[in-house]
Amino acid sequence: MDSRGTAVLRVVVAVLVLASVGTAVAVGRAEVSPLATPPKDAGNPPTELPVTTLPPEPIPSTTAPAAPAGPPKAMVSPSGVVLPVIGPEGAAWRVRTPCGNQTVIGNGRPVTQAMVVIDPGHGGEEPGAVSEEHALNEKEVNLGVSRELAKTLELQGISSVLTRYSDHRVPLTARAEVAKAMQPRAFVSIHHNSEPDGPFSGPGAETYYQHRDPESKRLAGLILEELRQTFAILPVTWVGDSDAGAKMRVNSNGEDYYGILRHTNGIPGVLSEAAFVSNPDEAKLLRTVEFQRLEADAMARAIVRFFNTRDPGSGFVDAYPRQSPAGSGGGNKGCVDPPL
Repeated sequence: MDSRGTAVLRVVVAVLVLASVGTAVAVGRAEVSPLATPPKDAGNPPTELPVTTLPPEPIPSTTAPAAPAGPPKAMVSPSGVVLPVIGPEGAAWRVRTPCGNQTVIGNGRPVTQAMVVIDPGHGGEEPGAVSEEHALNEKEVNLGVSRELAKTLELQGISSVLTRYSDHRVPLTARAEVAKAMQPRAFVSIHHNSEPDGPFSGPGAETYYQHRDPESKRLAGLILEELRQTFAILPVTWVGDSDAGAKMRVNSNGEDYYGILRHTNGIPGVLSEAAFVSNPDEAKLLRTVEFQRLEADAMARAIVRFFNTRDPGSGFVDAYPRQSPAGSGGGNKGCVDPPL
């Protein structure tokens, strides 16, 4: 068994122990590399996983090991709001707020570089997909996985910044402005799905890429490959869309269907829909820190491969056409800036 298999197995064993004693104690990350490959027979986790919780997540104090000196490209406010920098203002910085306004901030964490911009989808009054049965909102899962991904990337020496570190609304244009300010090597928007077409033979993970960017396509294939391989060992009753896979979708104007991919054009970007919040089996998993870490580690492996290899990825499919609007969320209408 290789090291990634050991990591997955330790998570499974930890969950089994928790289930047997009926606790909800958080399990620490296994002390093994998150970049190895899981086995095909890592054991059978229970059908119901306990909900685990962590204390409120502090805002990271650094962006990456050995970040270069220079003016910040963004500031992270004390409340976790990410603000692209417009320019200096005396001893402070003029920044752009999520709603497109300008203000001056003198405190907070300066971000001078980020190799990856991680975008936790939804937030604030936009919960995303909801599982009422399991009291689970997509926005919370997106943020949890994003935090875990940032931690894992930092261990690999890869700097990152999130588009939000707390639960507040961020329009799509503001998320894209963070990416444009940082000019990362990759942009990953983390989401979780709902309304599947029906039962699926394996994990119904989906990734979307920018239709004119071959590097975006490669990253989408790598993320899908790692997600499927990691999730496949779990005995879950999976659901999915009939066109599940790595794909691109265009709108009636021939542009990328999803706004976050349109607005970040020029930066290799991927929108990930790793699992279905609306599927009871998957919702039970998504509520746990352990599963969020597995998902984040899979994404980190894909990003490391994207940076260090020319691996093409796999699982590419043709998306079925969809001309209706992608959703009502993400716009600027009625936007109110969160406290900084």
